Amino acid sequence: MSLSVSRRLAAVTAIAVAGLFASTAPAALAAPTAAAAAPTPPDIPVANVKAHLAQLQSIATANGGNRAHGRAGYKASIDYVKAKLDAAGFTTTLQTFTSSGATGYNLIADWPGGDPNAVLMSGSHLDSVTAGPGINDNGSGSAAILETALAVSRAQLQPTKHLRFGWWGAEELGMVGSKYYVNNLPSAEKAKISGYLNFDMIGSPNPGYFVYDDDPTIEQTFKNYYAGIGVATEIETEGDGRSDHAPFKSAGIPVGGLFSGADYTKTAAQAQKWGGTSGQAFDRCYHSSCDTAANINDTALDRNSDAIAYAIWNLGAATPVPPGQSFENTADVNIPDSPGAAVTSPITVSGVTGNAPAGTKVDVNIVHTYRGDLVVDLVAPDGTVYNLHNRSGGSADNLVQTYTVNASSEVANGVWKLQAKDVAAQDVGYINSWKITF
Repeated sequence: MSLSVSRRLAAVTAIAVAGLFASTAPAALAAPTAAAAAPTPPDIPVANVKAHLAQLQSIATANGGNRAHGRAGYKASIDYVKAKLDAAGFTTTLQTFTSSGATGYNLIADWPGGDPNAVLMSGSHLDSVTAGPGINDNGSGSAAILETALAVSRAQLQPTKHLRFGWWGAEELGMVGSKYYVNNLPSAEKAKISGYLNFDMIGSPNPGYFVYDDDPTIEQTFKNYYAGIGVATEIETEGDGRSDHAPFKSAGIPVGGLFSGADYTKTAAQAQKWGGTSGQAFDRCYHSSCDTAANINDTALDRNSDAIAYAIWNLGAATPVPPGQSFENTADVNIPDSPGAAVTSPITVSGVTGNAPAGTKVDVNIVHTYRGDLVVDLVAPDGTVYNLHNRSGGSADNLVQTYTVNASSEVANGVWKLQAKDVAAQDVGYINSWKITF
């Protein structure tokens, strides 16, 4: 692509002026941007969470060894949770539905106060399979949000948002209870739910630390918590579409959550990162009779319970979620005219826990006389290439743009590169600066 002589003279002059000002900027890598301090939520006592699990185990033992939909053990589980919430000052609602010829129950608990037009909801399924008591799946999530709700009461929390908790029935039959709840909410009520947090299996005995990568704000909130305690996370994929967040997501409600793994096998790399046993399932008792009170990793249960409180305190208070760490390179890199080779500008990332987020942000500032000649890529430390710009923009000058890249399969730490190539003759420019934010 070519320019007229007069246009080229004007463009070259513009580049020279821009380069003069750019030369006054520091050429070294900028220090990471520090995240703002988050409000401090309570520590959720894992002993209290385990006490709820002991009660659920006792209920299963007294009712044929399970707490499944349509069985006495499930109704006794609902009654136990409801009594705790009623005593703590929640407004509870028992919602009934029918599935497989039996009556099912959802329990909804609202904490007084907060903006009724901005509802933060947290939920877990309370039913087990018929094969066992379901203490990890999903007594763990149910007990953790119960204890977090009780912590809200103990603190007499008055968040900006209205807090709501849900315990779902018949999840093991295809998320029947949560689907019923969402499908029977009027459209105006669905629109009031600003976010739904789901917790299904958070105490697996050979645990991983998985974060849902659905809503970026919710995802970043959980990642901030785990980064703060030095625990690496991975994106959750095993349970996609298989738990109670799915009906909310289908209704257009932002969702997020935590998961510690089910019957997928822990890899050697995951065992090195988290401990535990590689080559073994995260939960060998998944959907089995051995999913008892002995089938819980206390450390995972403790960390995930605290992460739930962290998210509810922060998201409920409508506290802006600080961005991840940012790294910047302000050194100029000339881009040779076509057919010159591609050039790169490197940034070394360190001190970031785990993988890059699904919403990795890349800010690009390239001074150039014809951005329609440019192909610009982000190159991950392992060499994976993510295309950012491919000759769009026509004859306009310069490329100053923010891109969002799903780089969640990439380890964050390492050397990232911005790569630029001029693929048509007669135009000149340079990488002025770029920044990557995790």
